[in-house]
Amino acid sequence: MNAKYTEEHIISLSWNEHVRTRPGMYIGKVGNGSSRDDGIYVLLKETIDNSIDEFLMVKYSKIEISLKDNLVSVRDYGRGIPLGKVVDVVSKINTGAKYDSVAFKKTVGLNGVGAKAVNALSQYYRVVSYRDHKAVEAIFSKGVLQTTRNFDSDEANGTLVQFIPDEVIFGQYEFHDEFIEDMLWNYVCLNKKLKIIYNDKEFYSENGIIDLLQKRISSEVMFDIIHIEDEDFEFAFTYAMGDANEETFSYVNGQYTVQGGTHVQAFREAYVETIRNFYNKNYDASDIRNGLLATLSIRIHEPVFESQTKTKLGSMYMVPNGKSIRSYIGEVLKKNLDNELHRRPDIAKAIQEKILFNEKQRKDINNIKKVSREVLKKASLHNKKLRDCKIHFNTNHERRLETSIFITEGDSASGSITKARDANIQAVFSLKGKPLNVHKASKKSIFTNEEFALLIAALNIDNGLDNLRYNNVIIATDADEDGKHIRLLLLTFFLKFYPDLIKAGHLYVLQTPLFRVRNKQKTIYCYSDTEKQKALNQLGSSSEITRFKGLGEISPDEFRQLIGKNIRLEPIVYNSEIKIDKLLDFYMGENTATRAEFVIENLRYNEILDLL
Repeated sequence: MNAKYTEEHIISLSWNEHVRTRPGMYIGKVGNGSSRDDGIYVLLKETIDNSIDEFLMVKYSKIEISLKDNLVSVRDYGRGIPLGKVVDVVSKINTGAKYDSVAFKKTVGLNGVGAKAVNALSQYYRVVSYRDHKAVEAIFSKGVLQTTRNFDSDEANGTLVQFIPDEVIFGQYEFHDEFIEDMLWNYVCLNKKLKIIYNDKEFYSENGIIDLLQKRISSEVMFDIIHIEDEDFEFAFTYAMGDANEETFSYVNGQYTVQGGTHVQAFREAYVETIRNFYNKNYDASDIRNGLLATLSIRIHEPVFESQTKTKLGSMYMVPNGKSIRSYIGEVLKKNLDNELHRRPDIAKAIQEKILFNEKQRKDINNIKKVSREVLKKASLHNKKLRDCKIHFNTNHERRLETSIFITEGDSASGSITKARDANIQAVFSLKGKPLNVHKASKKSIFTNEEFALLIAALNIDNGLDNLRYNNVIIATDADEDGKHIRLLLLTFFLKFYPDLIKAGHLYVLQTPLFRVRNKQKTIYCYSDTEKQKALNQLGSSSEITRFKGLGEISPDEFRQLIGKNIRLEPIVYNSEIKIDKLLDFYMGENTATRAEFVIENLRYNEILDLL
């Protein structure tokens, strides 16, 4: 008999209950702060976006941001929210000035949800609007209004927003300054003359996207950055020396679109077409784009993104029912880039030399890949070292952002993880042993190395990140000397040949516990001596203490807890101010026994990550 279905089964949720029940609909991945796309950074971004949109209207001078004990404060000096609408603007869905295209013509937040989502997902949320010596304050908890007050104020006009993300939603989260500072640098480069002060550190850009691209470049370049600007579109570009991939950083109305979208596709097509026409040669598109380092920024009316987190543009037109983005960008490049190449014959010559270099490299690598295919066949394309998952990042599945692959050392560790994993979203790749040190290797050579050929195939990154199969690539090795060495070898591989994987925030190191402390009632896993002591204080000094020597000693049942919702990941953070070639020369080049000993004994992997 079918179960009963009556009026009692129909549930109506308030706006804040709906946001809290389905946070992924509003902020994407919830996370715990270990990844740059985790929800706590989306809350901060949504708040800053509103201040940036106001800056575009009235060009005030600065935004002040502070973070202390998880309390985030954002103070802008715009016009302030109309005093009679302060509560509505942050607590009523589909309420906001951005629906009026006259007031906010080319802004990021057009859905009227951002501030409300921040409010609903915060255990404490406070907004104060200052206008003409008057102010209104409203305080909320989890989207529920607690208090309001009107008062006189000598504060300058503008808006103050404070919030503490709710641990019920985000668990034991932690903000990482490097993610926040990278976000703020983007803001000031895309909004010239705006100053942002974060915890007393100043962010300011005089040269806009030229500064933005310069900071992201980690390799030697062929020529100084070229900047081309039109009313609603600008781009800056150069080429990397030697064998290098294309790197394109794109923005829409000041929003970093890490997944690209229609504007990036239009730029790539227009760039290739313009180059072909200039040289009157039908060069292969990949030969034209390989090594291209570009930042592009476009402002359009009412942008439509393919997700709530606004990481991929879906809009087709500059203005609804107006000129297409493809046509507009094509016209800008056809005129301005062509003019620049005619004006700068030295640049034109350098670009053509790069294209011819890429052409030779491509043909050589294609020949090597033929040999590589034979290697893969012998190792079996149905790689026995890969335990795949059902859902992948390069799909439209609602859980795509949760997909992970653990790169483990040996069958012992991979066996425990395989038994403990969520087979829907977690895959395991088992290394045979220490991988090859590829510091001095060419890209051609890695395709003939069975271990790396299989790993490249598993990740599906042979032709770039567009079809990456897992959002989180996690290095899971022991914390002993061999494990640290394997981490460095894998980091070297990704840094040298697939740096985009790191720059896009996909690479992590799995944190595993050093101790297990338990009594008859409770078990606590500890990741440091300090945590162990806290656990002993909580559970009693007579508690049983187990020291884990390696991943293979952790049972599948225990692993299930460690790689589930409480997983601890250390993100690999890329610092473009460090020259990667020099970094790898120091750590992975020919070195003395003394330096090798130093690396093994003293280098924590996150110390090298601090340099990245």
